[in-house]
Amino acid sequence: MIYTYKDETYDLTKVTRLYPAAIVEVPGGDSAQVSLEWADMKSDKITITHYVLVFDFDPVGEIPSNRKELICSSKDELFGVMQAVNVFFKK
Repeated sequence: MIYTYKDETYDLTKVTRLYPAAIVEVPGGDSAQVSLEWADMKSDKITITHYVLVFDFDPVGEIPSNRKELICSSKDELFGVMQAVNVFFKK
């Protein structure tokens, strides 16, 4: 099962973990990946730069080092992508 989005391909048969996240600005010009729940709770104190759907391909139990992030500019776009990917897993 290959999912394609904005000219990027994701082999869903090899995904071991899949999760959404928000990317937020942190002091010093860096960014950090946080859960959507945390981002919602702190929305008045943080700046979200974008959202990602993270595809991990490493075996469960290992430190993830082989991952791809599908970048979305809004939460609505992220949820749309999540729904599209979900269709592949229901097949």
